[in-house]
Amino acid sequence: MDAPSPQNVSALMKLRELILSGELKAGERLSELALVERLGVSRTPIRTAMMRLEQEGLAHPIPTGGFAVSGFSERDIHAAIEIRGTLEGLAARLAAERRPSGTDLSGLKECLAALDRLIFEDGVTSDNFSRYVDLNGCFHQIVIDLADSNVLSRQIARAIALPFASASAFVTVQAQLPEARILFTVAQDHHRCVVRAIEDGEGERAEFIMREHARLARRNLEIALRNHKTRDLVPGSSLISFESRLAV
Repeated sequence: MDAPSPQNVSALMKLRELILSGELKAGERLSELALVERLGVSRTPIRTAMMRLEQEGLAHPIPTGGFAVSGFSERDIHAAIEIRGTLEGLAARLAAERRPSGTDLSGLKECLAALDRLIFEDGVTSDNFSRYVDLNGCFHQIVIDLADSNVLSRQIARAIALPFASASAFVTVQAQLPEARILFTVAQDHHRCVVRAIEDGEGERAEFIMREHARLARRNLEIALRNHKTRDLVPGSSLISFESRLAV
């Protein structure tokens, strides 16, 4: 498969940012001509970007032709997080059932130790936050790799592409919450318990913990959205409809 052209990548990144920043509103039609002028690229990269955003769930086709920006309910987001947690839970169970050797687990344990140092010694701050995001993403990916299933890896990649579903979707907001220290501590304890369950071959336990770990993202979102100051920190919050009171 050929690598995407720089123009295609640039158009996708710029258009995605316009949507997530709220400059393009939910339900707004994506006009090719207007976007060509706004983004400074030709129509072909714009069309390619729209089709990719449809796959990611940020845009949807409309009857008159073309695409419009998608909106999301709280239920949509909860479902996306649950799908990701279910699949990552399966990955953790398969990893445990494979009974990986100490060598196989070395990368996961090194990542866990690095997260421990960052959270409990340095503390997660705005200066080292990108480091936390990288380590958190690395941890989740290693668990997926330990499952040794290309089919499952592809399905998880599709799930993570759903809006608000990735493991790091709300950690930026999490760092700004008064409960931040507690939330990072709970998340890290989940990581530690998953590693132990995989090491001990406890597939059901590993699966359960990984699913609960994903649900922590749902709680983070609910805490963030009940506060107008932190709500604006949620990428794409303008796409979310708030029709009912959030239960926390």
